[in-house]
Order: sequence, then C-alpha cells, then structure tokens
Amino acid sequence: MSKTLIRGAKVLGGEPQDVLIDGGVVEAVGRDLSAEGAEVVEAGGKVLLPGLVDLHTHLREPGREDSETVLTGTRAAASGGYTNVFAMANTFPVADTAGVVEQVWRLGQESGYCDVEPIGAVTVGLEGAKLAELGAMHESAAGVTVFSDDGKCVHDAVIMRRALEYVKAFGGVVAQHAQEPRLTEGAQMNEGVVSAELGLGGWPAVAEESIIARDVLLAEHVGSRVHICHLSTAGSVEIVRWAKSRGIDVTAEVTPHHLLLTDELVRSYNPVYKVNPPLRTERDVMALREALADGTIDIVATDHAPHPHEDKDCEWAAAAMGMVGLETALSVVQATMVDTGLLDWAGVADRMSSKPAKIGQATGHGRPVSAGEPANLTLVDTEYRGPVDPAGFASRSRNTPYEGRELPGRVTHTWLRGKATLVDGKLT
Repeated sequence: MSKTLIRGAKVLGGEPQDVLIDGGVVEAVGRDLSAEGAEVVEAGGKVLLPGLVDLHTHLREPGREDSETVLTGTRAAASGGYTNVFAMANTFPVADTAGVVEQVWRLGQESGYCDVEPIGAVTVGLEGAKLAELGAMHESAAGVTVFSDDGKCVHDAVIMRRALEYVKAFGGVVAQHAQEPRLTEGAQMNEGVVSAELGLGGWPAVAEESIIARDVLLAEHVGSRVHICHLSTAGSVEIVRWAKSRGIDVTAEVTPHHLLLTDELVRSYNPVYKVNPPLRTERDVMALREALADGTIDIVATDHAPHPHEDKDCEWAAAAMGMVGLETALSVVQATMVDTGLLDWAGVADRMSSKPAKIGQATGHGRPVSAGEPANLTLVDTEYRGPVDPAGFASRSRNTPYEGRELPGRVTHTWLRGKATLVDGKLT
C-alpha cells in the first residue's frame, strides 16, 4: 500500500497539519512532513475527521435488493464519509440467526468500501414473542454486540427485560425502537396542530416517551445497557437526561432529519417527509439540538432507510416510511450544529465517530487522528455550499427530503485503513 500525505488539513477543525498514512495506519501528524514516496492530497482549508460511524443503517440485503444492497449501501456510506456502519436486522429473512448475520458481515467485507457490523434481531422474526439466538449471533464470525427489532418496538416488558439480562452477560446492548404500538395504530404523522388541520392520524409523543421511561427503568433494574434509537421529542430528552442523572446506563441517538425538519412540511402531503418516528415540532427540534450539544443525546445516527421509487411516489397513506441519509448526514449536522455554534468539529467527531464506535464496540473505528492509529479518515470541504441532487447518489434509492435544498459541506475524501474509497468526491 502506497503512502499518502494529507497536506495542510485542519484536524478536527484545528490548526493546519500534515497527516502521513502508511500501511493502513497514521504514521505521523505534524507540520512540514516529508512527501517523499507519498501521494499528496492538498487539503488546505479542509477539515479532517476520523471516519464516521453510523449505528443505525438499513442496507436491505438480503431480501429487498430493489431498495439497497450491502454494496450500494456501503458505497453511499463512503460517499458520506463513513468507514463503519451497523446494519439493522429487518431484512428478509430477518437477521435473527447466526447464518444471516454472517452473510451480511461477509458481504460487507467483500464490498471494500466500508466495514459492516450486523445488528441482530432481539426477537424471532421481529415478532416480539420469543428471544432470537442472541448468544449464537454474538459468538458467530460477525461477533454481534448490538441487538434491535428496529422498525418495530420490543413492546412486551418481560421480553425486553429478558433481552437486557441476556446481553449483559457478554457486554451487549439492546437498541430500542421506542413506539408503543397501541398508541400509534393508524398514525400517519406527529400528533398536534398540523395533524388536526390535515385530518391525518396523530402519532403522540407519549407513544415514544412511555417506552423510553419503561426501558430505562428496566435497564436500571437489570444493570444492563439500553440504547434509544432515533429519539425525536423534547419529552424523550428529559427522560434520558433524568435517567443519566440516576446513573442508568442509557445512550441515545438523534437522526439528522429530526435536527432539521418539522411536521409543517407534511402540509405538502409529499410522502418523502413520511418517516418513523415522524417529523416533530420546532420546539422538539430545538430541544434535540440542545441535547446533542450538551451530551444528553450521545450520537447522530442516520436511520438510512432506502425505498424504491414506487414505494414513496404514491398517496401519503400508502407510502413507506423512511428517508435515505448516509450521503447528506454530515452536511445536515454542519448546518444545524456547527454553523449555529452548538458544536465544533471536535464535537462532531465525538458524536459521529468516537461515541457510536464505543457504543457498538467497533474495533479500529472512532479513533483519534494520531500516530499509530488506523487510517480511517474523512476529509470535508466545509466551505462548500450547494443543492442536494439525488441523481448523483451512490445509494440505489433516491428518497431524500433534501432534493434541491442547499446544504453546507461536502466530503471529498474517505480512507478505510489507508485505502482511498472516495477521491475528490468520486468513489474509487
């Protein structure tokens, strides 16, 4: 593997430095490093971050390759600056056995664009009735440590308690999709003024908040770890903040779209804005931003949810829920958190790389940009401004809520263990 010298990059947004990559690791960081024998990447003015880690990605394979495959999804990840993603279990067949998670893991290895960590299902078939093979998935070649029925809530308190007890034995974590199913029957959007005016079934905040409250108490009782997926309400923030103040081992994520978009957009009846959990109010958005800034919310996770054109280009009630997000996540975070002064680039690296890697136990990812560390890196042109054009996405799907919207920042280079997967904005 040839040497690469990244010249003049602002590491974590700091003073310009040179970063020398050799043999898959960072050999040196400093000023005026020798470029002898190295390919030089001129990075003046750009920000260098550790490779991003996404704890919540839907790659759809096996079973829904019309939406996404592991290959196309990891190409999208590399385009967005990610070097490691965690693939959710709601595939066909469901990733509830060692065989399926190993298949996803091996497909990730073969892609070469991004490391893929499969997430195992909590219950068989995501049906919420019987625990899946948690131990076997952990002991498989995939080494699963995160388990989730995402897309569905583990609504039975006894099943949730047993799952927390089971994963505690090997240091795993249950990632909960917090949605009380009885409270969201027929729900189409956030319950509030807009849903009342539009006549669409409301999705109350308490459907999320009640499950989070239950599960942090269960985690405290068991002494286990629980992670809250795509937290979306101001009330949920307060529950997580309270739980952390009690020393409960809870972590939480927020999606980029919940940091930027509100339920007012649903007035267009454009199904691109239909997502689970739904877009909430401006008050919720502001609370989520503040919670991400102060650490109550630990990480940003994309909930990248690709769908084919026919599943979104239809009437609102029939449309699938979800948005693609890998290729726009960093831009949205820059717009909502960095450009607003709520986070600096070191904070972004913490929320989008080091903390998600720690929660998911992703070895070799989320590491500091320093000598001896794996060269999983992302270079960002933070001065760029331009409209989002889904025609240029690497993802197989185009269901983005940002089409035509001007967003800041553009990932120009991504390195996976020193190998360039994205160069000048183009996949290798």
